[in-house]
Amino acid sequence: MRNEQRREETRAALMEAATQAFSERGYDATGVDEICRRAGVSKGAFYYHFESKQAIFMALVAAWLSELEQALGPAFPGAGSASDRLQELSHRFRDVLASQSPRVTLILEFWTQASRNEAIRQTVLTLYRAFQSFFEGLIQDGIGEGSLRGLDSAVVSRVVLAIASGLFFQGLLDPEGTDWGALAEESVRILMSGIGGGG
Repeated sequence: MRNEQRREETRAALMEAATQAFSERGYDATGVDEICRRAGVSKGAFYYHFESKQAIFMALVAAWLSELEQALGPAFPGAGSASDRLQELSHRFRDVLASQSPRVTLILEFWTQASRNEAIRQTVLTLYRAFQSFFEGLIQDGIGEGSLRGLDSAVVSRVVLAIASGLFFQGLLDPEGTDWGALAEESVRILMSGIGGGG
């Protein structure tokens, strides 16, 4: 049990060291030696947990995506109309943004590497497509219940994601620029005025 705890602590130390190094120096300028130095562990310990620098970076990407999904997830299976559920997601935006703000440079590094590395791109796309599928189903539910107009649900889901990701990155880059939570809620109200049923 103690050995298992020590292994978990070593892995956590490596993840934290990698987070700091990738945030400060970027992926390309960070080596395994630097991560080990910051974590205070040997290279042997590193390679026990991760087969490469890319592997630990991918582990950080996966952890970030899982945290993001958990932050938004409780609203996904929620009861109520499609409009109510979209509004509920917009209400969560402020808290999600606040939880992610301390890692802005790391998140931007994730995005940069996703444009250069196919494995990372596919990992990020998996969650993106899951969100798109969720929103498409939500729009279809709204059309079925009559709260949303009969528009192309695939197109509307991409518009919703474009608004959400645009606000997310603006909020990370300029956290004091405006009340991003209020803007997210207003954005959903504007969207609903355009796609609401009866139009």
